[in-house]
Amino acid sequence: MEMRVVSREQWRDIGEDSPADRLIAWSVDRFAHLEMAITTSFGMEGCALIDMYAAHRVPLTVIYLDTMFFFEETHRLRERMVERYPHLKFVNRGTTITPEIQAEKHAPELWKTNPDLCCKIRKVDPMREAVAGVDVWITGLRRTQSSSRANLAAVEWDWKFQLLKVNPLAAWERQRIWEYVQEHKVPYNELHQKGYPSVGCTHCTQPVEGYQIGQYTRAGRWNETNKTECGLHGYGI
Repeated sequence: MEMRVVSREQWRDIGEDSPADRLIAWSVDRFAHLEMAITTSFGMEGCALIDMYAAHRVPLTVIYLDTMFFFEETHRLRERMVERYPHLKFVNRGTTITPEIQAEKHAPELWKTNPDLCCKIRKVDPMREAVAGVDVWITGLRRTQSSSRANLAAVEWDWKFQLLKVNPLAAWERQRIWEYVQEHKVPYNELHQKGYPSVGCTHCTQPVEGYQIGQYTRAGRWNETNKTECGLHGYGI
């Protein structure tokens, strides 16, 4: 399938093992004139990545999906990020389907009976619309976040959404993310200090006993199910 804007020659010249700062500088230099966007759910990786790109002083768009089930801590973090990075444009592209409409059309507490459908409605479908005009999608995905992400490339073509995806932090460990956040005083979700390794929707995210803030695990997400991914990045759904 032919690529929309970004040609193979524009992204095959960067080494897969290039360090994150090199990948970020390369992506800014090469694609800033195109529609380039960072997506985040306001997890620690996303906040660190936003800070790294913000240092280049380019007017990037930061897309997030308010699922209408955000924790209050996540809303507060969003406000802190907007205040810290005024030259970035934070845009909510979350669903307009309210929880009430979802319950009436499908089932009450759909996340319990059909979590894949709930994620599709509140995350996957809105993201498809959000990146429809984007040429380069920048994410905070890392290989060690889960076994399904183990083969993640630093730069890859996303066939699901038909765009180029850049994952500058692919080779980083969570401990390195935590060290960066501390060193640069990057805002992060208060829930990480309350036992939450990753933060999603209120109904599907729980603290993990014994969790240390510099660690990462998918435990605590979609408990009592086999689900480990929401499906945004081609995994799980």
